[in-house]
Amino acid sequence: MFLLNGQPLAVDTPFTANDIQYPANWLRLSTAEEKSAIGITEVPDPVRADDRFYWNGDINNPKALEDVIETVEGKEYTTKGLKSNFIAQVKATAGSILAQSDWMVIRKAERNVDIPSSVATLPVVPLPINGSNTIPFSGHPAKIGIFINSSGKYL
Repeated sequence: MFLLNGQPLAVDTPFTANDIQYPANWLRLSTAEEKSAIGITEVPDPVRADDRFYWNGDINNPKALEDVIETVEGKEYTTKGLKSNFIAQVKATAGSILAQSDWMVIRKAERNVDIPSSVATLPVVPLPINGSNTIPFSGHPAKIGIFINSSGKYL
């Protein structure tokens, strides 16, 4: 990112510095010395927080982990938190994976037709939620983000 007098400059956009107008391609074509001569500095782009866990990529504005219940004009509204959303996503993923082969188990029980070995020997992967539909995390969204990212096979 380029800065001029502390203000960001957009690449491929014309700008004015010291009463001189510069064309849109000037930042791409100029050398570091030419930029420095008129006071342009280059700084690294700011790191954006993961939008799945933070509003607008702002590390200081985390999304709620728990559900939030609000009452507006006597009517209750529930805004689902990160935990509820990820539980629903895990269940949907598990359901779509199981739908491909769970009928084979029912067929085995009803008509005693063997389950193909390619299906019967598939590894069992535990889901990160327990029977009470909870994810074992509390506190800051970064904690659930670390878990989700480290166990990406669930999402």
